[in-house]
Order: sequence, then C-alpha cells, then structure tokens
Amino acid sequence: MSYDKKYFKWCASQKKGIRLVKESENLQKAYTKKSNEALKSMDVNAKAGINEWTISTSYYAKYFAIYALLSRIGIKCEIHDCTIALFGHLFGDVIPQTFIQNLKQAKEDRIDAQYYTTEIRIDYSELIRNTKDFVLKIEEIIDSLNPKKILDIRKELKTMCN
Repeated sequence: MSYDKKYFKWCASQKKGIRLVKESENLQKAYTKKSNEALKSMDVNAKAGINEWTISTSYYAKYFAIYALLSRIGIKCEIHDCTIALFGHLFGDVIPQTFIQNLKQAKEDRIDAQYYTTEIRIDYSELIRNTKDFVLKIEEIIDSLNPKKILDIRKELKTMCN
C-alpha cells in the first residue's frame, strides 16, 4: 500500500510522529539488541505453546529492527502505523513487498492476540521463520548504510514531510 504526501505530513505534525533527530549508532545497537531479545523470547514462548506472546514478540522483533534502522539514520517516530508506512516508503525498493505486508499483518495479529479473546489461526513455524528472515534483512540494510545513503534518506524525508 502506498501513502500520499499528506499522510506523511500528518505523521510529522503529530506530537510523537516522524522527526529527524541525530543519527545514532548507539541507539541502533540498543534497538538491534532489543530485536534479538524479542526473537529469543518468541522462540521460548513458541516452544512453551504460549501463542499470544509468540505473536507479540514476533511483531516487536520486527518493529525494533525497523526502529534500529531508523535510529541509525536519525529518524524517530513513536506512532507504529506511521513508522511502518515510512519504512515501506523509504525501503520498499530494497525489501520484498511481502515483508511489508507481513509486518502490517503482524501488527494486526498482535493487537488481536493481546486485546481480544478470539483464537488467531497462524502457522507458527512460518511466523518464526518469517520473523527471523525479516530481522536478518533489516540488519543487512543497516550494514549497507553509508554516509551518502543516510544523507539521501534524510533529504527525502524532509521533502516528504514539508
């Protein structure tokens, strides 16, 4: 799904919306660690048959990986839908669209699992595999960043949100 410039402007106008901040390798490393810890928690919960938390930690492993990437570039956004849309827009050319669709679905599944009592039908083996593949791909993108790419992304963000 693509978003128009109005949506990103709206995200940027929100109190906890899209912001350019100082690039931070330290924050990137901290969120990468959180992502990896969520992966471990996902595995533990899956082995214990605790499906609600398997779903939640799967989503957060992905979300923290994205937050690590954005932190490295110097982008902050605390509104999950805006973060996901921004990620899809900025990196849609280097990440498979299925990953972005899976991320959106993971967010919906997390909400359903945590806030409602209906059973969610998920292939947990596939969920775990997809989550690990997603996090690995984001880590590869982080590793491929260089000062020029970071500057280009920051310029694009300024154009999108102004």
